[in-house]
Amino acid sequence: MRFSCTRCGNCCRNGGEYAWVYVNAAEQKALARRLGVSRGEFLERWCEQDRGWVVLRMDRPACPFLGEDNRCTVYEDRPTQCRTWPFWRENLDRKTWEGPVSERCPGIGTGPLVPADAIDRLAAENEASEE
Repeated sequence: MRFSCTRCGNCCRNGGEYAWVYVNAAEQKALARRLGVSRGEFLERWCEQDRGWVVLRMDRPACPFLGEDNRCTVYEDRPTQCRTWPFWRENLDRKTWEGPVSERCPGIGTGPLVPADAIDRLAAENEASEE
């Protein structure tokens, strides 16, 4: 698969089934530290519960950490789900990759060919972060 991030910020915007960012305990701590708040304050200000999972509150058109310049303001500590986009298992089906994923992301099908082992590693990393 070919992919090159265009830094458009589309992956950080609400979009149907792509409107959830799960944040595990380690990520909660890292983000709280980056933002200079306690973990409790981080959870209160930026998160909510969804079916037993902690997710970023996405009640705006975009992630609360997407800056005006379409850059992530917490990039170094962004959740695994963000770091592994677009290589999630559910996106790797050809119909999904060439359909809704490419419609959302202008970097799909461009740039270098990403090796299958790298894609598999990223997909596995994303799945492991959800445990």
